[in-house]
Amino acid sequence: MRIILASSSPRRKEILSLLGIPFEVIAPNFEERSMSHRVAEAEVLDFARGKARSVAARNPEGMVIGSDTMILVDGEKIGKPGGMDDARRVLRVLAGKTHRIFTSVAVINGVGGPGLEAVEEVTVRMRNYGETEIESYLTCGESLDKAGAYSIQGRGRSLIQSVAGDYFAAVGLPLKPVASYLAERGISFPLDVDKLYSDRSYGNWQSFA
Repeated sequence: MRIILASSSPRRKEILSLLGIPFEVIAPNFEERSMSHRVAEAEVLDFARGKARSVAARNPEGMVIGSDTMILVDGEKIGKPGGMDDARRVLRVLAGKTHRIFTSVAVINGVGGPGLEAVEEVTVRMRNYGETEIESYLTCGESLDKAGAYSIQGRGRSLIQSVAGDYFAAVGLPLKPVASYLAERGISFPLDVDKLYSDRSYGNWQSFA
């Protein structure tokens, strides 16, 4: 069984690599088009489906994993910033507030088995940081390829007060539902996923305990 991650995100590749199984990475050919009338949970899942389908169409014999992340704050859906000015705007909007991160995963099983669709929600409380911290953070270069314009596992940690929920989902890929699905399909891996979640040994996860 070919396992394919439909993503151009190094963070999702890193998370899936924790399972210790071989997989391929193929960038999806899919354009995300946000629509104001769709709720965030539905839209982020639709984007994950679209990514997975675009790769599965060219690799029908594989098990393709697609994922997407979106932030919701004050009713606004926020993805990756459109540039440095937009990143600055987003960080200003998030300051001192609680926002929700929705990370979806969609699996298309090319050998005829059932697929997987799931959305994990994480709640993040940001510190009430100011303009000086925003400008300092923007200089590190983390913002432009991250939903919400900050990296939870990088220097963006300094902007965060607390995190509640699946840390892996906040980073970019909910690992537990993916691991459970693979195990149900008879795919074994050396990682004890429950222990990983319990120990919180990945990245800076323990700092949010």
